[in-house]
Amino acid sequence: MLPDRAFFDVLADAASQETLPRFRAGTSVTNKLASGFDPVTEADRAAELAIRAEVARRFPEHGMLGEEHESFGLDRDHVWVIDPIDGTRAFISGVPVWGTLIGFYTNGRAHMGMVDQPFTGERYFADGERSWYRGPDGERQIRTRDCGSLSDAILFTTSPHIFEAEALARYRAVEEKVRLFRYGVDCYAYALLAAGHVDLVIENSLKPYDVGALIPLIEQAGGIITTWDGGRPEQGGDIIAAGSRAVYEEARALLA
Repeated sequence: MLPDRAFFDVLADAASQETLPRFRAGTSVTNKLASGFDPVTEADRAAELAIRAEVARRFPEHGMLGEEHESFGLDRDHVWVIDPIDGTRAFISGVPVWGTLIGFYTNGRAHMGMVDQPFTGERYFADGERSWYRGPDGERQIRTRDCGSLSDAILFTTSPHIFEAEALARYRAVEEKVRLFRYGVDCYAYALLAAGHVDLVIENSLKPYDVGALIPLIEQAGGIITTWDGGRPEQGGDIIAAGSRAVYEEARALLA
């Protein structure tokens, strides 16, 4: 039996009960890197545990791939792919563009997914066929847009500092061609792309839990998301997402 939207809502609600009380509340931060800064908070760990507990109760036969706790059952037919707070830097800075990512893989392919931003009250959901938005201004099916060409596109990336050496040069080649580029909204950029507000997202060195929930959201909204070399993105890596085939092909040619 597959999960339905109501169960995704249960998972998002369970996570938000752990994240929201700690947002803008001076939660403690731990650095996961000896060199550099990769933050994790008590909210990250608690939210993932809350999601895992609900999945274990309803679907004990499913596998789990999460960012903050040990993964298991990755060879099973159905696997949950969880990032309890995508955008921890935004979270600890008090900026409401972080989100809880809840992805669901079937036979290794991203099938359903949800992006939840509980502070703004927005949920983006892919049900296996279509993508939906629910928020303060109502509920509706969402679609990506076709802006025509790369020169008319709005581009997002988390930060140009995530790219190094040749990857940075490739990214800059795309950035120089677009109409507008913006930085720093993590998973929220992909939600905006799925909803038809922006046209292109480019990032690199992502993990499966960074993209697991986003793949179905974008694809079922009519967009395209792959690795820079055109491969499937379920295992992460260097990622490009676009609202239309034309913009995707122009940008990927520069990245490749």
